Amino acid sequence: MAARLLRWSLILGLGCGLATAKAKAGEPLEPRVEEVLKTKGFEGGHWGILVVDGTTGKTVYEHNADQMFCPASVTKLFSTAAALSDLGADFRFQTPVVRRGEVKDGVLQGDLILVTRGDPCMGGRTGPEGKFLFRDNDHTYSGGHFDGEIVSADPLAALDHLARAVQAAGIKAITGDVLVDERFFESTSSTGSGPSRVGPTVINDNVIDIVVTPAGSAGEPAEVRLIPETAFASADLQVETVESSQPPRLTVRSVGPRQFSVRGQLPAGHKPVVKIYEVEEPAAFARTLFIERLRGRGVQVAAAAIGENHAENLPATTDVAKLPKVAEYTSPPFREYLRVILKVSHNLHASTLPLLLAAHHGEKTLAEGLRREGELLKKLGVPIETISFGGGAGGHRADLVTPRATVALLRAMAARPDFPAYDAALPVLGRDGTLAKAVSAESPARGHARAKTGTFWLENGLTGQSVLTSKALAGYMETTTGRPLVFAFFLNEVPLDAKGAQVTEATAKAGRLLGSLCEVFYRSDEPKTPPPAPAVSGP
Repeated sequence: MAARLLRWSLILGLGCGLATAKAKAGEPLEPRVEEVLKTKGFEGGHWGILVVDGTTGKTVYEHNADQMFCPASVTKLFSTAAALSDLGADFRFQTPVVRRGEVKDGVLQGDLILVTRGDPCMGGRTGPEGKFLFRDNDHTYSGGHFDGEIVSADPLAALDHLARAVQAAGIKAITGDVLVDERFFESTSSTGSGPSRVGPTVINDNVIDIVVTPAGSAGEPAEVRLIPETAFASADLQVETVESSQPPRLTVRSVGPRQFSVRGQLPAGHKPVVKIYEVEEPAAFARTLFIERLRGRGVQVAAAAIGENHAENLPATTDVAKLPKVAEYTSPPFREYLRVILKVSHNLHASTLPLLLAAHHGEKTLAEGLRREGELLKKLGVPIETISFGGGAGGHRADLVTPRATVALLRAMAARPDFPAYDAALPVLGRDGTLAKAVSAESPARGHARAKTGTFWLENGLTGQSVLTSKALAGYMETTTGRPLVFAFFLNEVPLDAKGAQVTEATAKAGRLLGSLCEVFYRSDEPKTPPPAPAVSGP
């Protein structure tokens, strides 16, 4: 473990950009930190900082370390730590399919039931050797920008696996219905941006990806492709290719139940753009997709694929558990889910974690899951009386932490045997995840830190400007001498002279301040420049 500590690296969170190093070798640490904190436009913000030696625990620097701050997506450090300590890095989701009725001559005279148990990926990100694929700009965040990306994996991989297994079990036709049983835990709302519905059923993050590619010349319609292709929702698509000098503009609107429109323009030569349509009925969405995959595997299904998921027709949960199993999908290990949650700051998956904790102990509600998370964090040595959470992702009004509690969590995780899974899930500064483009290749801190960042801002209805509620960064780094540091930086309550599209750059500027702090502490072990020798006067 000591050798691992000496190789800690840093990371920033969602949407941050780190500054080029401004730290000057040989200058005392405190003035360099104060210079960053007094940066024009942010000097009135509420700052909280704690940096400690990763080996000794000795404080290197602190500022308001015991005050509470809005953590934004740094919340995910706590929810993933609790889930990892309870479920284990090797935990795997099991999603079974059972039958109600007998199979005679290849015909199931009854219903097929897909029992969803909270698997947030359902095979949709699985690449070679069971590793999860991710893109630095996850598709779930593509609503407000044009940089969203999708992974090169079948989003319906688990459903296809189950359909093959049903067919291999000798079922060639189903006379009854196909039902989705999602009573594993109670559904709730996500506390971050992206897909808003949290429940046991998740297929392709419960969105339909809309991939728009401009035509070769202006005046021609752009190509619009939907992933997955399904009869579940109907789309009215009108996107024009315009001159390369024109700006991109795309709008996705829900126009009715399971209906949406896509309107706008893309300039010729522009890269393909990903937008999303969030489905309102995840269980019905999964049911349609499963029937479509069953039919694709040669299994005849009498029920209409685009019908409702008639949950009222399900047997009691105890009775479902006794029904014959005809197929089951087993997920990759939980360590792979940690990588997606932390590297791309996945709100939907992180919001699911407290509910998974509840379900793992026979409970069903978010309130029960959060209490369970509190117990787990207390066992890790986190002073839970100094933190508060309303969800697992960040963005809830109840989310508050202190820098000291955050550092306590990070130090506790570094001492655990499952720390490699936690550590490997953090994006590497300047290399992958939300930090891939955070610094230039010349930055001295590049590759020498891992951490989770958070960004949360609101619009001021009085002025139309924005307020940066939180810019946060916490994790592990090393100095130029290889000394490991554990740190937590929080910047709250900053009025921004920005609105609309300007907010992105304003929050990125705040991120660069946190990057400047990283570079200051990265060089904190360099020798101090001695004061100049006093002048010697003559006789």
